[in-house]
Amino acid sequence: MEGEELRAVVQRVSRARVTVGDQVVGQIEVGLAVLLGVEQADQPGDAKYLAEKVAGLRIFDDQQGRMNLSVEDVGGSVLAVSQFTLLGDVRRGKRPSFTGAMEPQSANRLYQHFCDCVRQRNLNVQQGVFQADMQVELINNGPVTILLDSKKLF
Repeated sequence: MEGEELRAVVQRVSRARVTVGDQVVGQIEVGLAVLLGVEQADQPGDAKYLAEKVAGLRIFDDQQGRMNLSVEDVGGSVLAVSQFTLLGDVRRGKRPSFTGAMEPQSANRLYQHFCDCVRQRNLNVQQGVFQADMQVELINNGPVTILLDSKKLF
């Protein structure tokens, strides 16, 4: 898996929504907001693996107040938003380079595949609109934020 790097920022939320223009296009209550960046070398296996990792992340509190439950366990939902800026490289200069991001058509296919894989876990998945100018609002519960990188997970 060297060189492949599907990236996700996962936030435990009490609610989240995505708006395009004046229209709410995706909205959840308790669950996970997932910002997803797709790199050039990513494959469907990366998306599937990351979807399984997201669905099974034990970052919700159990009865003892310990992070021991997954979004599946608490009956939560997932709001998935494609965000190529997660792949911004600022090692040289101050303006991010996005040369590592996958071209849009293929990236959208992997983003959709990720969402489908999460749905296969019987989770409600809401989505943003690929390549749209979106407004993302969320209440981060905790706050709890986890960074996932498929290259570091395998």
